[in-house]
Amino acid sequence: MAALLATLLLLATQGAFGKTYNDGDKVTLYVNKVGPYFNPHETYNYYELPLCRPEKVEFASLTLGEVLHGDRMAVSTYEIKFKEVLESAELCKLTLKEDDLNQLREAIEDLYYFEFVLDELPIRGFIGHLDEGGFLPHKHKVSLWTHHHFNLEYNGKQIISANVTTRGHEPKSLDEVEAPLELTFTYSVSWKETTEKYETRGQRLRDSSFFPKTLEIHWLSIINSMVLVFLLIGFVVIILMRVLKNDFARYNTEEEDSEDLDQDDNGWKIIHTDVFRFPPHKSIFCAILGVGSQFLTLATGIIVMALMGMFNVHKHGAMNSAAILLYALTSCVSGYVSGNMFRKLGGHNWVWNIILVSCIYTVPFFLMWSVANSVAWYLGSTQALPYTTVILLILIWLLVGFPLTVIGGIFGKNMADSFDAPCRTKNIPREIPPVPWYRSAPAHMLIGGFLPFSAISVELYYIFATMWGREQYTLYGILFIVFVILLSVTGCISVALTYFQLSSEDYRWWWRSIFSAGSTGFFIFLYALFYYYKRSNMSGTLQTVEFFGYTVLICYAFFLSLGTVSFFASLKFIRYIYVNLKMD
Repeated sequence: MAALLATLLLLATQGAFGKTYNDGDKVTLYVNKVGPYFNPHETYNYYELPLCRPEKVEFASLTLGEVLHGDRMAVSTYEIKFKEVLESAELCKLTLKEDDLNQLREAIEDLYYFEFVLDELPIRGFIGHLDEGGFLPHKHKVSLWTHHHFNLEYNGKQIISANVTTRGHEPKSLDEVEAPLELTFTYSVSWKETTEKYETRGQRLRDSSFFPKTLEIHWLSIINSMVLVFLLIGFVVIILMRVLKNDFARYNTEEEDSEDLDQDDNGWKIIHTDVFRFPPHKSIFCAILGVGSQFLTLATGIIVMALMGMFNVHKHGAMNSAAILLYALTSCVSGYVSGNMFRKLGGHNWVWNIILVSCIYTVPFFLMWSVANSVAWYLGSTQALPYTTVILLILIWLLVGFPLTVIGGIFGKNMADSFDAPCRTKNIPREIPPVPWYRSAPAHMLIGGFLPFSAISVELYYIFATMWGREQYTLYGILFIVFVILLSVTGCISVALTYFQLSSEDYRWWWRSIFSAGSTGFFIFLYALFYYYKRSNMSGTLQTVEFFGYTVLICYAFFLSLGTVSFFASLKFIRYIYVNLKMD
């Protein structure tokens, strides 16, 4: 536990000062990975291509987040020294065989890019150049870049910016060449002084990205979502409370009028003896609430850490490490919420409940990860985790996550009070009358899922571009606003839908409240289909498996989280209206 907390503290301070160099000091350039430009998660070790490599490959020590990110950094043969300018220095000479040439041609035709890392700054470029066009005659030329020019900027003793170009050199054509082919690879380095401070180089890295600068669209989407929130809150607070006021006035009649009311009683009062009837399958119901609460806590923690500046865009995998550790530490939340609610609902087999809350998300995640990792391993991708990392993750869950779930469950069970329902529940349930189609469960799921989705639909593009692209998301303030909007819309729409359900004399609101707002995950999956086929150029077995596999898990997490918000909002509302109702 202490080690995990120390790691989180390290995340808060890393990158704040940075490494310093004296004139002439060696600046290590790491080669990291290569892969198709349009498949960000299909990456391979750089040295799998027949390019310049040392006699003995020396891999860098990586953090957990970097490994999860697919990084496999190794020391390169580039000799770069601080402030030392180089012109056409020889990197190596290679003799390429026929298989090597075919491998390079295929990589260039697939638009392979490379990623280097210098002082924690990513440097990206293309392996070669593909010139293709025309119909008659058709033009198809494949060329390999054999020279790289590194543009480095510094301030004092620290490196601020790094990028690579191929200026002043033509690529080497790989068309109509015979093996063996001898090539000489060269590189050059230029240094430029800048006044930019080290603390702001992350902003420089984001601004230099090819991602379009659409902050105005961001704010327009936020304003649009906030208008939706205000309309929903206005609907709930003004219209719904006005209806409730009329209901209270009609139901809370004087004693002498009660007999006349009973003859024509209808609406949500008539089901007061059934509305607090506990739901079936209480164990899995409480497990959903527990894991949903854990994800809400996890999301809040990640966003708060980001707002505090704990994640730097030039620090690979910092957020991945934080997410893994926070997920383990917040396991106590899932155990506590599930155990507490399970005891309130009269559950007895709390051991099974703890096992269920531990497995309800981890088991689907493990199965999906096993498929994706097996595909990556078969294709030789760096997305396949080393066995040491797999063992480490299993130990984190076994030694931290699961024990904290058990401890949280014990505390939740022991600290649980009675459910204390405002109304007594009869032994025999009331018959539920038929309802029109627009008050059915599918209609509620359609409305309850679409409205929260519409509040975040614009922001989803930027999130998907970050998760399934190479962009760095840094607008965490906007993300926090969208997160609050999402929770607000979910709570408001769940209260409204629950009221309509109770007004139809249908008291089965427990599971309905979870599925109504939880269906937002289904709409997010539909958007993922649209993004994959219409907004991206991703293709290939590995990229497809990873995209849809992990998207399903993300949508499942949305279902658990928003379903939890919806249930507790509905429970609070139902308690309010029945506490204020006079019973005979």
